[in-house]
Amino acid sequence: MAKEPKGPKEPKESKAPKQPKAPKEPKAPKAPKETKGSKKPEESKEPKEHGEPKEPKEPKEHRAPKGPKDYIPRLQVKYRDEIVPALMKEFNYTNQLEVPKLDKIVVNMGLGIALQDPKVLDHAVEELGLITGQRPVVTKSRKSIANFKLREGQRIGAMVTLRGDRMYEFLDRLVSMALPRVRDFRGTSPKAFDGRGNYSIGIREQIIFPEINYDKIDRIKGMNVTINTTARTDEEGKRLLELLGMPFRS
Repeated sequence: MAKEPKGPKEPKESKAPKQPKAPKEPKAPKAPKETKGSKKPEESKEPKEHGEPKEPKEPKEHRAPKGPKDYIPRLQVKYRDEIVPALMKEFNYTNQLEVPKLDKIVVNMGLGIALQDPKVLDHAVEELGLITGQRPVVTKSRKSIANFKLREGQRIGAMVTLRGDRMYEFLDRLVSMALPRVRDFRGTSPKAFDGRGNYSIGIREQIIFPEINYDKIDRIKGMNVTINTTARTDEEGKRLLELLGMPFRS
């Protein structure tokens, strides 16, 4: 079979000319990155009208209230206003700096039973902190003693050294609240001076202090209280403590 002759090819449609693209808009310059030391530009502040209320500030974190800066313990005020003039007149001091005063108070609690029961020492540290208002220091043995089954460096007690306002506050609570609560109390011994005006007193029960809760104690503990003064003789030291309120046995 003869092939049919092909017809003339149809002309291709002419494409429309491409329209030129619109020029791109220039991009805005990027803001410089902030560095750690750079400061933000200050915003323009509009002048506030006179008498306009200020914006309330955000509340700060709650903190424990502090005592007044001009607080002075009442026993220290008594010493300054009454005891110093009385001692200067009685002992004929020519200078006010010669008058004896309190130097420090040391409260020591020895616990030999802590060798068998270490928890007793933890309770003693907590109770001594409540009594004095200051965290005590745990004392350790300085040498080994075989008869007492004691080794060097073992924890055997707690101690607090009080100075300043805490010293006067502790002595005030001791003579006015704690000692009157001692069972069958007849006064402290006037013979417990060391020859240089320093006085020591032994307390058999820690429950005489009102800060101790009787229901929470594990056992009865005793302590030693040493009052260091600047007196040069026992007579001066005794007279100072008498005026401060120490109830000596007659």
